[in-house]
Amino acid sequence: MSTLLEMIEIETKPKPEWAVIWMHGLGADGNDFVPVVPELGLADAPGVRFVFPHAEMIPVTCNNGYVMRAWYDILELDSISRRVDEAGIRKSREAVRALIERENKRGIPNHRIFLAGFSQGGAMVYSTGLTHPDKLAGLIALSTYIPSAALLDAETHPANRDTPVFAAHGLQDPIVPFVLGEAAKNVVAQSSRTVDWHSYRMPHSVCTEEIEAIGAWLKARIAG
Repeated sequence: MSTLLEMIEIETKPKPEWAVIWMHGLGADGNDFVPVVPELGLADAPGVRFVFPHAEMIPVTCNNGYVMRAWYDILELDSISRRVDEAGIRKSREAVRALIERENKRGIPNHRIFLAGFSQGGAMVYSTGLTHPDKLAGLIALSTYIPSAALLDAETHPANRDTPVFAAHGLQDPIVPFVLGEAAKNVVAQSSRTVDWHSYRMPHSVCTEEIEAIGAWLKARIAG
């Protein structure tokens, strides 16, 4: 992708040493998770730059072709499966990799960069993080699924075989059913990755307990 995605940035301290690239869900934008930053409890932790990119506006087939912000087109969906545009996943993956490279140029190496995402943004976390050729700090996948098992089967990279993963899902999720999130977790856990799995009594959303758990998980990895 020739130009960077538009984005919102928040730094918890000047000259941050770590970065979190956080991707929103289908039809939302980067503003969606900005309010989460002060709730993570990172005030006494090393500085973190949060990057909240906006996905491009594209027509989404499963939503009657309506144009909205999306990381890739969803061609068909039912209660426990999705048929997606793999080319769109690859295009957005390159856009996320460009953001990773931008952080590298600003002095934050790959091993200090986390990828985070909710729903379709979480699907991009799996698709980008597990195939990235350089080791990342960690992956945060919320209320999400693996959109293309074929892509992961073909392109999973050993560099992130041991990268820690925080994965969480709502037990009452009517949009991305819990069974899809649990299946994704099981696929990731089949390798030697450390998966910190959480479930909450909530729909397709986040909750205070989950945000606190994410904050604690992040602090444990950046404190050293």
